[in-house]
Amino acid sequence: MDGPADRIVRFEKASRAIAEALIRNREVNRGGSGIPVVVEGNRDEDALRQLGFTGPIEKVNRGWDRPRMIAYLHSQYCIGRTPDGGPSVILLMDWDRTGGRIQSDLRERLMAMDSPVDERLRKTLLKAMKPEGRTVESLLAYVPSLRPLVQRLVSDLE
Repeated sequence: MDGPADRIVRFEKASRAIAEALIRNREVNRGGSGIPVVVEGNRDEDALRQLGFTGPIEKVNRGWDRPRMIAYLHSQYCIGRTPDGGPSVILLMDWDRTGGRIQSDLRERLMAMDSPVDERLRKTLLKAMKPEGRTVESLLAYVPSLRPLVQRLVSDLE
């Protein structure tokens, strides 16, 4: 079924996952910043900012090789404990083949350094938003529908 009711249910699931990640992203921890969301590029960051993310967003495509990016993420965010005791980094690559490869590579490298990662947001969006698009930036088109749901859920969750 792909009718209106199905879309409402999928958008609610997506909004809940976004709200939970948004709260983790803006929570203050050591040094005054929240849990970073790692995305592929600028348009991905734009989509998250439009959805209400105010904390750190790190981009993989910044001209650094992968080892340098991993070292940066580890030294900047993965040393010490997070306020909620959860993973220190939220990985959110696109849910296409390339994004999946990047996601796997980052996960494996960070976990090899004993730095667990949070992949719940990507897993939920992959299932809930796949008919609407396969990229983080494709969320931009759905901000008017998703943002009010996200804001309501953030209020409920806090």
